[in-house]
Amino acid sequence: MNILIVGSGGREHALGWKIKQSKKVNQLFFAPGNAGTGELGTNLEIGVSDFSSLKKAVLEKNIHLMLVGPEVPLVEGIHDYFSNDPELQHIKVVGPKKHGAMLEGSKDFAKDFMLRHGIPTAKYTTVSKETLADGISFLKTMKAPYVLKADGLAAGKGVLIIDSFEEAARSLEKMLNGQFGEASSKVVIEEFLSGVELSVFVITDGKGYKILPEAKDYKRIGEGDTGLNTGGMGAISPVPFADAEFMGKIENQIIIPTIEGLQKENIEYNGFIFLGLINVGGNPYVIEYNVRMGDPETEAIMLRVKSDFVDLLEGAATGTLVEKNIEIDERATVTVMMVSGGYPGSYEKGKVITGIENVAGSIVFHAGTKTKDGQVVTNGGRIIAVSSYGENKEEALATSYANVNKIDFENKNFRKDLGFDL
Repeated sequence: MNILIVGSGGREHALGWKIKQSKKVNQLFFAPGNAGTGELGTNLEIGVSDFSSLKKAVLEKNIHLMLVGPEVPLVEGIHDYFSNDPELQHIKVVGPKKHGAMLEGSKDFAKDFMLRHGIPTAKYTTVSKETLADGISFLKTMKAPYVLKADGLAAGKGVLIIDSFEEAARSLEKMLNGQFGEASSKVVIEEFLSGVELSVFVITDGKGYKILPEAKDYKRIGEGDTGLNTGGMGAISPVPFADAEFMGKIENQIIIPTIEGLQKENIEYNGFIFLGLINVGGNPYVIEYNVRMGDPETEAIMLRVKSDFVDLLEGAATGTLVEKNIEIDERATVTVMMVSGGYPGSYEKGKVITGIENVAGSIVFHAGTKTKDGQVVTNGGRIIAVSSYGENKEEALATSYANVNKIDFENKNFRKDLGFDL
């Protein structure tokens, strides 16, 4: 079959790398892709939200299955667009429809959903400009630090954790007055939960589900989890504290109620559910839902999926997931993300990348790259993810770091302490 992956990051390169291993794949396309995906298949110069151009490409290239990588087109309703078009209805789409994508598209919707279905999460309230006074009153009932979240999509930057009440009150007002545009027209104020975070991934057809390997990602730019939040500086899988007992709690208290909740509310859902969780004294709580695979976790997780990934995607798209098998590699995997100097603030693009050909024992996934005049150059904040296997995380980390040092571009930066908290 011919498969189209929508997106251009390290996540999409890693998904493509795994998909390419399947005997079921004939041709592989990416829209728009990057310099790395161009080596696996064909890049199409189409933006992820350009639905009419995606339709044209899908029909021209005889695509059988479309996997949607990022959240924006899902929240904008790409699956609905395909389902409602008689010319596209035969295409298998992996990714939820607009209603299901609200689990990521609206923090308020997600928290309400968790509350209705008894899924453990932090105490919260949602406020708008009109109810700012109620928000301030709620803050007064909380202990520091205070957590403020933009309700809508804010490219991973819409969460503030603030230590003083006065600053939290000021920030709340600023957010409601458009700090994150339309995304913060509503703000969720949340109780701060203390613990270690982890990401758990589920693929589902809306009834059955399979649990993919879990991972721990590192969001902050600085060593020891300091500095600004980024899209992710690296990931480690498996997570040592996520033993059989803890994973059992996640399945029974969170995954099963989530799938059953979707069914009870008649929310058609197929694709991935990414559970952003926190371990609070041995119990899992949901920090957030995402409706796609995580980045950079995918670049670590895909290495651990041994079974045919296309088989799982087909199962999710056709409602036959219960018949499919998933096999997991027991080895540890680690992803180290190389980023542009200045990221997540301002940074320059177009820096020539050298040394990729010298990498040995790791897999290089491209994120923010493109090909220009025959050379691979930087084209974003997060540039390259170097992923490695090991008998344990220390061995995998050592391999990734050795190879990170072989790749070069002007002002490169990376975290040197991944795994410090495990």
